[in-house]
Amino acid sequence: MLYTRKGDGGTTKTFGCDQRISKSSSVAEALGSLDETNSFLGLCKFSSRKEKLKTASGLFFSDIVNTMQENLFIIQAEMAGASKKIEREKVVEVETIVDGIERELPPIKTFFISGSTECGALFDIARTISRRAERRAVVVVEEGKVKLSPDTMAYLNRLSSLLYALARLSSYKSNVEEKAPSYK
Repeated sequence: MLYTRKGDGGTTKTFGCDQRISKSSSVAEALGSLDETNSFLGLCKFSSRKEKLKTASGLFFSDIVNTMQENLFIIQAEMAGASKKIEREKVVEVETIVDGIERELPPIKTFFISGSTECGALFDIARTISRRAERRAVVVVEEGKVKLSPDTMAYLNRLSSLLYALARLSSYKSNVEEKAPSYK
């Protein structure tokens, strides 16, 4: 069944919780932002698969994105009260991928205007959505509503770096020059 009618009054229920919470609560907002990130990553995965993009180490962008999506489900489960959490090796894995991509790219000397390539623009949007999800997660932790592991928080922080790296590498692989803002 795709609907239950239980949320018609503006409440929802999280995993393992007998009481309902407001859909406007910071926990519901954070869960929604994580879901939005995960959903938009599906578009990034599709686009990068279509372009057959991969890193110098041979990792396909679409496989990297799929792993991000799987990990976001773990984070959503943890936030909803399940006994799941991101392990340290997942943070290290993201850092390793970002470090490898950074070695492929010219050094960053400025900000870049998004949209050098379609795939890069999609990764830039995913990056901004993921940063919002991270901010929402910080709010629920600061409010004491949910306790997220330090590795989960680190993963959320690294996620936007990985998405930025993929956006830049997408442009680089397409031989499209990134444009700096003119500030005029």
